[in-house]
Amino acid sequence: MSPNSPGPGPLRPADVVNEDIRALVRGAGRRLTDEERAVYERLVVEWAAAVQREIVEAA
Repeated sequence: MSPNSPGPGPLRPADVVNEDIRALVRGAGRRLTDEERAVYERLVVEWAAAVQREIVEAA
């Protein structure tokens, strides 16, 4: 899944989502557009859920 199309689907590990976040920010090289900001926000929510899931699975 590319940073331009986050959405429902298989649960992805936090490190994979983090790479999408990094690619989005790195690729922009400037302030994010409103559309890019919305993608960023969805990715951060997905990343936080993945981190939480990984913590619970490790416990």
